[in-house]
Amino acid sequence: MVVFDGRLHVHYGQAYVFSGNAENTGDMDACFRGQVNGLVGAALPGELFLMTGLHTGHVHFRVEVVAADPPVDETWEECVEASFEPDGEVRLVDWDGNLVCTIPLDRQAYRGRYHGRGMDAGHAADTILENERLLDEYLLSFWPAPTARDRIIKQTSAQADYWHRWAQEL
Repeated sequence: MVVFDGRLHVHYGQAYVFSGNAENTGDMDACFRGQVNGLVGAALPGELFLMTGLHTGHVHFRVEVVAADPPVDETWEECVEASFEPDGEVRLVDWDGNLVCTIPLDRQAYRGRYHGRGMDAGHAADTILENERLLDEYLLSFWPAPTARDRIIKQTSAQADYWHRWAQEL
């Protein structure tokens, strides 16, 4: 089921998934501490901290909820996974704190797979104005699964490499 497929506003290359009462990720380090991947921070309960290549502007973003572990789509340049266990209503939120969509997840353990494409192009552009063509795109998929360590499935961009190394040094 596709929950959202559209433009997502980011600043500092960030967007968020919150559940329950969570609504502010003030400590970026805490979100990634102990992880190997630096693109989806899942170290705090009920929250995901999402990184993009673009610093400021809009990226194309898609959210899906699927019944089981989907095959890895090799057309994506970046792919990481992390566990997520919501503790209430789940919301995709942009940098400004605006609700982008709600994500229909029950209170159980899920796996989240975060794909990226065009991260280096987005990073090089730094800022995309409202009427400019989008350079980077992302897909966030959820399915029921037991809790497991985060992992990097595929990494090709310098930007993803930077964030993975950063997270591993925390």
